[in-house]
Amino acid sequence: MIRVPIPIDVGTIAATGGSIFAAATPLRVEQLVVLAVHEALGARAPFDKRERSVRTALDGLYAGKFVLDVDGRICRRGDDVILCAGTATLRFFSTEPRFRVQLR
Repeated sequence: MIRVPIPIDVGTIAATGGSIFAAATPLRVEQLVVLAVHEALGARAPFDKRERSVRTALDGLYAGKFVLDVDGRICRRGDDVILCAGTATLRFFSTEPRFRVQLR
């Protein structure tokens, strides 16, 4: 489980004059995965490690190796849009069995 602080989209608030975007921000699942990887690795992680980890996580999402639970909503695609406010709780669930039974 990773808790990700959600950035406020000041540009959208200024452009539309809509105060709803001050309370909640629409984000693609891809962006949430990037934020989660950066949160998990920390600010001091090397740039190349961050990029490799983001690429691996997004490749796994697109390949269907895991699904993402964002505040109780299941997301299977990176282009889904989720409305988030404050902090989002992300959980990654594998779609593949962890152990394989070998018959003799």
